[in-house]
Amino acid sequence: MKVSGERTFAAPREIVWKVLNDPNAMAATIPGVESFDVQDDRNWRANVKIPLGLGTLGMTLKMEKTEQQEPELARLAIKGEGVGAMLNMTTAFRLNEDGGAATKMDWEAEVHIAGPVGAMGQRVLQPIVNQQVQQVLASLDEQVAKAQAQ
Repeated sequence: MKVSGERTFAAPREIVWKVLNDPNAMAATIPGVESFDVQDDRNWRANVKIPLGLGTLGMTLKMEKTEQQEPELARLAIKGEGVGAMLNMTTAFRLNEDGGAATKMDWEAEVHIAGPVGAMGQRVLQPIVNQQVQQVLASLDEQVAKAQAQ
C-alpha cells in the first residue's frame, strides 16, 4: 500500500533537515516505541508496539538510510518482524524552502505487510496506517518546534 502527502513546517529547511536526520528526534516520532538503538549514522533499530484495533503488534524494526542529499532528500528502508507479521517499507521525503522561514516536505511511503496481519487486507490496514502516519507527522511538528526554539 502506498501513502503520500505534504506537510509545511514553520521553520527553515536546515532545522527540518536536522530533525529528520537526528535519530533521537526520529525515535520520538515513532508511535509505540519502546526502545531505540542507534547503530551508526545510517542504521537504527527500534522495538515498537503497533496498535491494531483490539490489540497490539510487537515488532522489531531495522531502519537503514539508503540515500541522502543534504538538505533536500533522504530515503529509508525499514524491515520489521513480529509475531504474525513481517513488514517491508520504503519511505522518502523531499524538503523545499517555502518563503525562507517555512519548509514544505513532500513525503511518500510504500508499506508491505506479510503474514496473518497482512492477510487482514488493505481495507482493514489502510485506516491503521493512516492513523500512524498522522501521529508521526504531529510528533514531527513538535520536534521541529522544539528544535527551532533552541
